[in-house]
Amino acid sequence: MAKQKKQPRPKAATPKGFRDYFGAEVDERKHMLDQIAAVYHRYGFDALESAAVETVEALGKFLPDVDRPNEGVFAWQEFDEKGDGDWLALRYDLTAPLARVFAQHRNDLPTPYRRYAMGPVWRNEKPGPGRFRQFYQCDADTVGTASMAADAEICALLADTLETVGIPRGDYMVRVNNRKVLNGVLEVMGVDEGPVRDAVLRTIDKFDKVGEAGVRELLGKGRLDASGAYIDGVGLSDEQAGPVLAFLTSKGDTANQTLANLRAAVGNSAIGAEGVGELEEISTLLTAQGYGPDRIEIDPSVVRGLGYYTGPVFEAELTFEILDEKGRPRQFGSVAGGGRYDDLVKRFTGQAVPATGVSIGVDRLLAALRAKGRVGGKAVGPVVVTVMDKARLADYQAMVGELRQAGIRAEVYLGNPKNFGNQLKYADKRESPVAIIAGSDEFEAGKVQIKDLVLGAKIAENATLEEWKERPSQFECDRADMVAKVREIVEGYDG
Repeated sequence: MAKQKKQPRPKAATPKGFRDYFGAEVDERKHMLDQIAAVYHRYGFDALESAAVETVEALGKFLPDVDRPNEGVFAWQEFDEKGDGDWLALRYDLTAPLARVFAQHRNDLPTPYRRYAMGPVWRNEKPGPGRFRQFYQCDADTVGTASMAADAEICALLADTLETVGIPRGDYMVRVNNRKVLNGVLEVMGVDEGPVRDAVLRTIDKFDKVGEAGVRELLGKGRLDASGAYIDGVGLSDEQAGPVLAFLTSKGDTANQTLANLRAAVGNSAIGAEGVGELEEISTLLTAQGYGPDRIEIDPSVVRGLGYYTGPVFEAELTFEILDEKGRPRQFGSVAGGGRYDDLVKRFTGQAVPATGVSIGVDRLLAALRAKGRVGGKAVGPVVVTVMDKARLADYQAMVGELRQAGIRAEVYLGNPKNFGNQLKYADKRESPVAIIAGSDEFEAGKVQIKDLVLGAKIAENATLEEWKERPSQFECDRADMVAKVREIVEGYDG
């Protein structure tokens, strides 16, 4: 009989495009989520936690490739004996689930419905540096009102959120544009629905990468890209392309000047004039609340997502410089985006339901704060109560219980206590600020030894003998004073 082949061990590796998060990273994200939720809640938005799985049918137009439901998302077909089970997918964003929830529960929800949602989303796309297939989003949306006050409110909320999480005024800008203005420009150009219009929209979307000259070439005959390959253009004449370029470059020194330039760009287009009017109303409402051009501005160069949104479009950009992987300075860029999407719920109900909202990329925001040195410091671990005598384990548990009751993070060493040096190595690995030491002598005398591990590490690095004598890293105190002495040390490092 042939010997059965041994099953190979599974490879201990994170799937491509995913990553694991430990200790401080998880704590930092939770802290940021709590800060963002507090702002959303203050603005009157209610929390919603929808399912992580949606039907592919519900995702609909949000799929990267509608004809291939398993492309772009993590999708699978539910088992069905007839072979026609539903296609399901991990949610691609938090907006499509909102549309489904509102359509499903609209008779029980208030209108307008104001909700915020936070959680991971999944995209089956090619991963890259800083680009993962699972990441967190924080959304706030208002469904059921066409008022520009809702859009102005989203802009104000976005500015307040960025400042709350640690991006000071001057380090960010919320930029606002409007799809209706672009529709007016296309109308003036005489570009109807179809392949040419789609090509123009795709070209406009490249404005932030190729600039005015690049867009001009791509709207015309074409251009050479960075690799030297020739990219065919849309084939418009300079006269036809003029309104698009006027639209993209219409930002003036003031909001009034920008609005005047946009009115000129849309000419006699009614839809274009409506879009300019909406931008003017948003600007007026924000000014009334004290949000000036130092925080929020009208900027026609914001074109990402214009093919998706139906009205105002928002983007939050961080304006400070960081160094890229090659040490070159560059602006950090966008960390949030959103806009008005009035056709979303209509897919389910057949009736138009206006909606507007924003999505903040938490991982991007955390990366920005790390780049500025505002988060990412060493985490403070728990106080470790070492074990010198196994027979006194109940006494050690009493110590750790007192520390926890006092609100101090603490644990008893639960490994093999035979080698005391290993206990201190464990405490160092846990980034513990303090180790508590008590053997039979200390218990008999009603004392404990407190070892300041952070100070000890500093002394080991560069302290003089005199400094060590002045403030020793290990000292004895009465058992009754243990909590107070530990709190003094821990709060000193926390502060």
